[in-house]
Amino acid sequence: MGMWGKRDDMVVHGREPFNAEPPAAALAGAAVTPVDAFYSRNHGPVPRLDPAGWRLTVDGLVARPLRLTLDALRSRFDATEATVTLQCAGNRRTDLTSVRAIPGETPWGPGALSTARFRGARLADVLDRAGIAPDAAHVAFHAPDVSASADPPQPYEVSVPRDRALAPDVLLAWAMNGAPLPPVHGAPLRVVVPGWIGARSVKWLTRVTARTTPSDGYFQATAYRLPPAGGDPEGVALGPLPLNCAVLTPADGAVLPSGPAEVTGYALAGEGRTVARVEVSLDGGRAWSRVALEEPAGPGAWQRWRTTLGLPAGDVHVLARAWDSTGAGMPESPASVWNPKGYVTNSWPRVRLHVR
Repeated sequence: MGMWGKRDDMVVHGREPFNAEPPAAALAGAAVTPVDAFYSRNHGPVPRLDPAGWRLTVDGLVARPLRLTLDALRSRFDATEATVTLQCAGNRRTDLTSVRAIPGETPWGPGALSTARFRGARLADVLDRAGIAPDAAHVAFHAPDVSASADPPQPYEVSVPRDRALAPDVLLAWAMNGAPLPPVHGAPLRVVVPGWIGARSVKWLTRVTARTTPSDGYFQATAYRLPPAGGDPEGVALGPLPLNCAVLTPADGAVLPSGPAEVTGYALAGEGRTVARVEVSLDGGRAWSRVALEEPAGPGAWQRWRTTLGLPAGDVHVLARAWDSTGAGMPESPASVWNPKGYVTNSWPRVRLHVR
């Protein structure tokens, strides 16, 4: 067993803060990712919070501020469960680094996403109990983990718009895959915002604040933003996930015999959308074949896909692409979505195989 109870074969990008992703084949094994294979993205040391002494404060633009124990949260609010895929905004960053180097950023492969069954209370119910004010346009989430990468170093804080916070699928989760949250995944309580970048699903939650403006913390105002473009000098804060897909097996660089081979992967459409179609190609994108899509385990979950391809001898490049329920497709080249932070990589994935 590796660090924080993870698999020994996790790809560890950093030990402190702990950042790691599972090998692609581990994600291909199940629709719900085992906790020991679930990716981990952290900005500072993992805090150890005593559940007995922990409290959740709900304040800001509310009529009735709350201070809740974990037992009070469980007993005073209806519990619900949802199967959700969380994805780091830097997932598949290595595709962008193949275009140009991105110094100082974690070289995530296709494993910086995972799927779990989360159980908890609806954030909307808690905000309703607190009496969120009509002029509260944003809801901020505070955690005690301090990141040295922030300028200046500060505890983690981000926000989401009011409408997203009040949607019934946003959870304050205390359990993951039928067990209490592990420390590395946010114990005793975390936010789960389906279909949005994982940076908004705040771990080790201690405070929820209703406010008129977005959070002015580093990870909202500076980090997790696309660079300035056009008439927006401050850039665009990342929120809903873009359509994405990846090839999980065979692994990139695998040596295989010619003939039939099973190819598997995932696709994820993001908030409010579903994956409509996935196709793969063996000839650089001249000819495509449609793959079989599994039903998602929940509205906020990925869709796994599989197909059998006849591999010819030689070096073979397997390409994949997806469309969502709005008709949107993925950009072909990583150069078209390259940015100096390496965020939201969603160009066609490519796996190189050596076929004998």
